[in-house]
Amino acid sequence: MTAQRISLSQAASRYLSNGDGIGDEQGREIFRFVRWCGAERPLSQLRGHDISLYTETLGSTADAARRLDLVKRFLSALQKDGLTDSNLGTHLRLRRASGKTRREASQPTPERVHLTAEGEATMRAELASLLAQRPTIAEEIRLAAHDKDFRENAPLHAAKDKQSHIETRIREIEDNLRNAVVADNSSQASRVQLGHSVLLRNLSAGGTLRYTVVGPTEANAGEGKISSASPVGRALLEQREGAEIEVAAPKGALRFRIESIEG
Repeated sequence: MTAQRISLSQAASRYLSNGDGIGDEQGREIFRFVRWCGAERPLSQLRGHDISLYTETLGSTADAARRLDLVKRFLSALQKDGLTDSNLGTHLRLRRASGKTRREASQPTPERVHLTAEGEATMRAELASLLAQRPTIAEEIRLAAHDKDFRENAPLHAAKDKQSHIETRIREIEDNLRNAVVADNSSQASRVQLGHSVLLRNLSAGGTLRYTVVGPTEANAGEGKISSASPVGRALLEQREGAEIEVAAPKGALRFRIESIEG
């Protein structure tokens, strides 16, 4: 099979079967890279831009540098075996972090993000979905980039804009999860805590309302989820059944009584 027709997965299999001293860890890392780029993609179509995008999936930790080195060895071997014209491993470079540590040291401690267990699970599911979209978007960019007139290449601009939004959201979710404090509602609901459902009686206008107190990132008025940072949410926290609270409103103070608390 010629170098022009061999696929990325075939090249990886050949490398792993012939190489001495290649451990399971390197094998896993190589095939992770292969799946991300496209297992059946011919080596002749693999471009430096495609490879550089892969580094964004690893972050900039010490572990990422080690994982990246395992893939670099594979890409370097492809050139030595005459399967590529150049060493594609040179495109695998982590973002430089010079000066970052000093700036971060002067920044305040990140604010804690309060979540319910349900909210944390939802956030992790969204993160998994976004991460799964990365290969597809990278492929969209690769295909759109074949049009050399970048100024009028609407598909390329749209794909890059989509990638930017997704990467921004991924970083936002990862930051939230990194600083998350998940509410523990395993004990009996004697006082209102994050994640508790509360039945309120409106003492000002009559009738009842049911709210679930959640963190600010989970608030959804349509689902009856109110933020713990909202006026009502703040007034409810740590209150017991039967307690009466008063909340300032544009048309005057509103008074509620807590009828029941459910975990």
